[in-house]
Amino acid sequence: MATKAEKDSVSGQYTTGHEWDGIKELNTPLPRWWVWMFFICIIWAIGYCVVYPSVPGISGYWAGTKGYHSRSEVAEELEKAKAAKSVYLSKLKDASLDDIVKDKDLLNFALAGGRSVFNENCAACHGVGGVGAFGFPNLADDQWLWGGSLDDIRTTITYGVRNQNPNSRQSEMPAFGGGDALNDAQLNDIAEYVLSLSKHSSDAAAAGRGQAIFAGNGCTACHGEAGEGNPAVGAPALATGIWLYKTKDQKAQIIQQVKAPKMGVMPSWADRGLDDATIKALAVYVHSLGGGK
Repeated sequence: MATKAEKDSVSGQYTTGHEWDGIKELNTPLPRWWVWMFFICIIWAIGYCVVYPSVPGISGYWAGTKGYHSRSEVAEELEKAKAAKSVYLSKLKDASLDDIVKDKDLLNFALAGGRSVFNENCAACHGVGGVGAFGFPNLADDQWLWGGSLDDIRTTITYGVRNQNPNSRQSEMPAFGGGDALNDAQLNDIAEYVLSLSKHSSDAAAAGRGQAIFAGNGCTACHGEAGEGNPAVGAPALATGIWLYKTKDQKAQIIQQVKAPKMGVMPSWADRGLDDATIKALAVYVHSLGGGK
């Protein structure tokens, strides 16, 4: 490898003196403007480090001559947002549920806040958008176990269902399996009748027998003569084809529920720390999902 600098006959530029396999490297300097920009950037970076927080130290960091930090900007923006929210929160606290839905701005604020609270606290069981899951009610339809009015939903959220709060929703379905209760044949018939209420029965004779068993064991007292349900006691409607415990073999699931009922529990969100304004917003949002009356 040669290291002799010479002038290139083609370009007229000097070489660096390096040559590899007959290929000579030209000594082409960077453009002057690029070099000046490079030095300007270095000077700018040094100045930036002096003025603003930058270099870490053993017990802290260089705070900069300006005393600036982004944390103060974030705190200021949060205070502004808090002040803006406080106006609507105050209105929400004092307004009735009916007044909230009549006020367009307050309704939009309640829906946005309620959605956020729902996703944080309720979606784990009821699903995002309130679509429900096995054993957890779907809130996006028009069927409500404990009533779907704004006041009904607010009460359910506030006190919950079957928990330790003395004001919680309370109901209990008796078990009809074992002992002197219904035998397997009777359980089959009553399940066929329940399926027939939503036109899903495949055995009309069994459904006919099951109707008498259904009435004779007091099921109509809670679920209604036609399986329409009773929100006063949280008894689900049986004629809608909407099942809280939905499976591929719905008949087997109905039999199991009649024999040994599963009864869910919902916490009291007032006891969990949600204030009245937040519960109102949540009630308005949940009501909007299903449009219950």
